[in-house]
Amino acid sequence: MPYHKVALENGMMKLSENIAQMRLKPELRRSWLFVPGADESALTNAASLGADVVIQELEDFTIPGQRPLARKLSTRIFADWRASGVLAAVRINPLDTADGIPDLQATMAGRPEIVLLPKTVSPAQVSRLDNEINRLEMEYGIANGSTEIVPNLETAAGLVRALDIAKASPRVTAMLVASEDMAADLGAERSRDGVELQYVRSRFLVDCVAAGVVAVDCPYTFSDLEGARNDTIVARRLGYKAKSIVAPEHVPVVNLVLTPSADDVAAAEEIVAVFDQARAEGHDRAEVDGQLVEVPSYHAAKRLIARARALTDAA
Repeated sequence: MPYHKVALENGMMKLSENIAQMRLKPELRRSWLFVPGADESALTNAASLGADVVIQELEDFTIPGQRPLARKLSTRIFADWRASGVLAAVRINPLDTADGIPDLQATMAGRPEIVLLPKTVSPAQVSRLDNEINRLEMEYGIANGSTEIVPNLETAAGLVRALDIAKASPRVTAMLVASEDMAADLGAERSRDGVELQYVRSRFLVDCVAAGVVAVDCPYTFSDLEGARNDTIVARRLGYKAKSIVAPEHVPVVNLVLTPSADDVAAAEEIVAVFDQARAEGHDRAEVDGQLVEVPSYHAAKRLIARARALTDAA
């Protein structure tokens, strides 16, 4: 290919990467959509669904015989996703399996912004992935350190090591907790209300916050939209700002629930205004609609307003 065409393609690729990265910082990525890795039609359509992060899923959603095809699709698919303004991600197979390194080697050629690592149970797995990504960034001329890692915690063994796993590499910007695999590992009965995962979701969130990484909530793995909405509301009330998705029709539901509404912003602005006035008058707290507003709730209101503005600016 002539040099000027190569330079133009590289320039366009870097431009689309920059647009995607400018659009959403880690803390603003609400919806993480998994797409079967070898389903070309689903992969092509995924960018139009409104998810903040789209993930080519090479593990459970891609049978072993189709993984070579999935790897061949990745470079074009990632470029298309970035051109549409979404972050391109891939979930490879564990590195200690026959498909792990081939998955990573092939898909890194497409410069994914994020690599998800399934079945993570130890910091050593993250460190190994970090080293492999370092090697491939050099090989493919990718900016060193620019590829993010998102460990997926799917077992009790991973959950109890969450803090150490999150700190295993500076590339870790978020972690994701599973639903089906976690419930199976615990021997729990899976239900639509998710009561069996309440402790898991709460503990995981605490460890992510303590480590300073984004906590991505487990997917709602039933088809009904109302159930997806209710499950996302539960996640939001716990403190989650991001949720993984396995059913494309759940994307708008998750985005809506995890985006502060106009009423939410108005209520937060009232809290800020009333508290500021109370402080100006020498009071230590204020009351808004029966709620005692103290310093923590005042700062929470200001964070909600800032998040709403950031999401509006990124739209």
